[in-house]
Amino acid sequence: MRPVLLLLLALLLARPALASTDPSDVLGIAYDQKPGATLPLDLRLADEAGEPVRLGDFIRGRPTLLALVYFHCPNLCGVVLGDLLTGLQATGVVPGQDYDLLAVSIDPSETPADASAAKNQHLMEFPTPGAAEGWHFLTGSETALASLEQAVGYRARFDPSFKQFIHPAGVVVVTPDGRVARYLLGVGYRANDLKLGLLDASTGAVATMTRAILLTCWHYDPTTGRYSLAILNLLRLAAVLTVATIGGVLYLAFRREGRAR
Repeated sequence: MRPVLLLLLALLLARPALASTDPSDVLGIAYDQKPGATLPLDLRLADEAGEPVRLGDFIRGRPTLLALVYFHCPNLCGVVLGDLLTGLQATGVVPGQDYDLLAVSIDPSETPADASAAKNQHLMEFPTPGAAEGWHFLTGSETALASLEQAVGYRARFDPSFKQFIHPAGVVVVTPDGRVARYLLGVGYRANDLKLGLLDASTGAVATMTRAILLTCWHYDPTTGRYSLAILNLLRLAAVLTVATIGGVLYLAFRREGRAR
């Protein structure tokens, strides 16, 4: 229910812009998923303090969550980051120890000051041990951002009439050696999806590869970016057993009633 409410909220926030936007403008706005693709680790960006950094500086032996957003986004970005951080808090994983988060602005006009303000705001709203060291808000040039977006299949465009970016919502899970492991798409990030995604990525698993212990119960659906119960037959069996149980209870009740008479 919660993901549905979040999606409705995002749609309501975006409604004024979308109502006046040509439907053809949003065609192709999505993640062109590239599981196994290598990120450009030598890419030059800037951190919150304005210091030059390499993307590879943050890929350091543990999984990484890459969120392509922009810090002055009036619509989806706040929902994406807020819901992501809420989900991460529920997992119990520790930033800077179990994973790193890279929130990279897709707007080349945004500055390290914008990144710093966004980071401080999220640190206050989502107090989490290790977050100051494990959450990174980065900016970059148009060329650098285009290279990163191409590497992960992120397709967005700037709408000059509204001065906003039309972009997809989602998070890219990256392996410790800098490869795309999988995508968590949309909003409504469940703690279980995040925990399993990070666990899989930590082993170098890509896309449809899942934890063997859960192979019969859970699968990763690349079309939805979700781990889902793959137990349709079990559900059918449960339904049959439920009907049989109810039938048995009714039979015994009627039988007792008949004896009483």
